[in-house]
Amino acid sequence: MADAGVDIAQLTEDQQLALQQFTAVTDQEVKDAVPLLRRCEWNVQIAIARFFDGEPAEDPIAAAATAPAPQDTRRQETLLNGVSSPRSSTSSNRRRLDAAPRVVPQPEGQVSQQASLLFTILFAPVSLILSLGSRGFGFLGWLFPPLARLWGRLTASNVTRAGTPRSRTSGRRPLNPRDNAARFIREFEEEYGSNNLPFFEGAYSGAFDMAKKELKFLLVILISPEHDETASWIRETVLSQEVVDFIRDPPNNIILWAGNVQDSESYSVSTSLNCTKFPFAALIVHTPQVSSTAMGVAARIPGPTSPAQFVSKLRQAIQAHSEPLTRVRAQRAEQQATRSIRQQQDSAYERSLAQDRERARKKREEAERKAREEKEALEREQAKERYAQNLVQWRKWRASSIAVEPGVEDKDIVRISLRMPSADRVVRKFAADAHIEELYAFVECYDVLQASDANEKVAEPQGFEHEYKFQLVSPMPREVYDLKAGGTIKERIGRSGNLIVERTDLGDEEEEDEE
Repeated sequence: MADAGVDIAQLTEDQQLALQQFTAVTDQEVKDAVPLLRRCEWNVQIAIARFFDGEPAEDPIAAAATAPAPQDTRRQETLLNGVSSPRSSTSSNRRRLDAAPRVVPQPEGQVSQQASLLFTILFAPVSLILSLGSRGFGFLGWLFPPLARLWGRLTASNVTRAGTPRSRTSGRRPLNPRDNAARFIREFEEEYGSNNLPFFEGAYSGAFDMAKKELKFLLVILISPEHDETASWIRETVLSQEVVDFIRDPPNNIILWAGNVQDSESYSVSTSLNCTKFPFAALIVHTPQVSSTAMGVAARIPGPTSPAQFVSKLRQAIQAHSEPLTRVRAQRAEQQATRSIRQQQDSAYERSLAQDRERARKKREEAERKAREEKEALEREQAKERYAQNLVQWRKWRASSIAVEPGVEDKDIVRISLRMPSADRVVRKFAADAHIEELYAFVECYDVLQASDANEKVAEPQGFEHEYKFQLVSPMPREVYDLKAGGTIKERIGRSGNLIVERTDLGDEEEEDEE
């Protein structure tokens, strides 16, 4: 279901996949995500970077194309007698927040690079000389502490001017952001004791993204152990009960991230925040008045400050930006409620659609079952009719081939008394050498033999296999003269016999009646 003004059905499959990935990471509305993705030519990585870093106010290419031709400022000042326009003076007096960039740390796989064995062997003498020299300078620093502080400041300033992170020259082992944060917290507790500060255990970019997503204030504290006032400022200000209570107060919505500028990530953060004096603290907040994705520096607290001043500056910055954040929270809550209602409606619609499909499926299966049963019943009736017709034809054909009853002059005969299923008693003479099947055929075709057209010539039905559905039984003692055993009538029965015709298809008839 698409948002107002955006038809997802018109997007290609790749564009829909890019939109799904972007909204899953940024939790942004579809109506706001589609224009940003279009401006980024549907590149998900560029769109996510612009979302978190803040998209520029205008496209640089479009701005360059529409910008007016450059004018000679000196001629303009001459014409205006050095007086600037009121509009420019008004805009220059307008207070703007400094943008807070999102600093992405160096990948973990590139944090530490091990030197090759050959390189280590070649430079072993140099390393030994440097090690002896550093120990000598360390001994001189222990004898003359001012000289050690002066040397530390000189080396620190050289590193800073060169733009190289402190971790490259301080001997600290580079770590990934999470381990780096854990190391800072451990060193902080070892140096200043246990505390109740809620440090964020992760990268600066993670705290930055959390503050933007949850609309909280990100308090960044950067320290440099080389500065003499760092330890006193931490003990007297940062660890004071007033500051700790203010940071931990839930209504203030503060995320605390701290770092040592001797680490590469913290050094990059200090550079991006234009930090010029240590210790340094900055309060970063989402600025919806600038753009929907911008993050700005709401307050800067460089150098040592008292707990009261530290808390006062933070409180003023929080109060100044609480109202815009409250509006954005309300807007997001409304959007979330709308999204939840839409999801519930979609879920209810899907359930109703599934129920309709299930009912339709059951109805279709029931109709197919009835049609199948009707077809099977019709086939059974047709099979029964064909069987009955073939049975009548077979009886007429077999009756025409039954030998006539022997006369009085025939001596080698067998006299059989048959009790039919209809309870009629039939007595007939058969030739002694007649097969037992002849007796069965006589019983089967008895009704045809009694009819007037018994001698009618009928062809044997094609493809019909006849089966006798009765058996001949001698009552006393009971003996079954089945057809499978074969033999002549005289061999099986003797000179005479009293037999009963028992049907064997009564069970099948009862089942058909029940059906």
